[in-house]
Amino acid sequence: MVENKLSNVFSVASFFGGVGGIDLGFEQTGEFKTVYVNEFDSNALKTLSANFADAKIDGRDIHVVKESEVPIVDVMIGGFPCQAFSIAGYRKGFDDSRGDLFFEMLRMIKSNRPKAILLENVKNLVSHDKGNTFRVIKESLNANGYYIKYKVLNAKDYGNIPQNRERIYIVGFADQKMCDQFLFPEPIPLTKKLTDVIDYHTQQDEVFYYRDGKQPFYNALAETVRSQDTIYQWRRQYVRANKSGVVPTLTANMGTGGHNVPIILTDTGIRKLTPREAFNVMGFPADFVLPANVARGQLYKQAGNSVVVPVIYRIAKNIAKVLRGVDNE
Repeated sequence: MVENKLSNVFSVASFFGGVGGIDLGFEQTGEFKTVYVNEFDSNALKTLSANFADAKIDGRDIHVVKESEVPIVDVMIGGFPCQAFSIAGYRKGFDDSRGDLFFEMLRMIKSNRPKAILLENVKNLVSHDKGNTFRVIKESLNANGYYIKYKVLNAKDYGNIPQNRERIYIVGFADQKMCDQFLFPEPIPLTKKLTDVIDYHTQQDEVFYYRDGKQPFYNALAETVRSQDTIYQWRRQYVRANKSGVVPTLTANMGTGGHNVPIILTDTGIRKLTPREAFNVMGFPADFVLPANVARGQLYKQAGNSVVVPVIYRIAKNIAKVLRGVDNE
């Protein structure tokens, strides 16, 4: 294996990297630097490459990646594909071909022996197959020398991002004392508003708007979509109003049809969120590059598949404290 130790910061290898949301949260702490990312999706690779010029980006299927090709790093991270464990993926778990991808990442962890790991997945992972799927994951990590802690965190409570998004985060250490010292972040007040992530005033491209005569269900929208404090969704036959003051969970299937994208009332008409706004709702910074050569549908999919960056940032800060030997209080 290739040694890849960095001065002053901890080196990171990322799997199922998507557009680099987990990597970004780690790098924003100033304590970590991603040196290697594995991601198979060709469109995600375009976005990843546009934002992580310094990392080695490996676009191969993880099944063909040899352990010896992955640099030795301090930390391994990955949001292994969650469709096999989500409601949308019919909850097949390990019976789904995507379910075995956890074991591919485990193969890399076993060989590389990083000091710490972070895995992210859907909340349903905990309850899938009456808890058996998650039990196998925990026991597999334990059997390979990792002590773990896990917690389900909601972005609106732990990331100061107005999105109702619950995900499970699994943090592991090769040293039991480090694991004992690690603490998940505490809840914080939600101070960011919808207006902080959505532009209600500026005219957008006409493609984002719902107009009379343009969509057959426009009248239903016009009757219901009346407030800028509410996020709406078209549910095939009716309009669903989310009055909680936050955006409902963004999903990858936003990329499979425009009607899956949350709908808002703006000063310029009724429209769907733009891809940039979808990334805003995931906590990505304004300077994160959305490549012009990636289709809108793919950008929506990338946002829905990603992580809420500020939540990752807060977890990564606490991981860094443990690795630095600082009390994690």
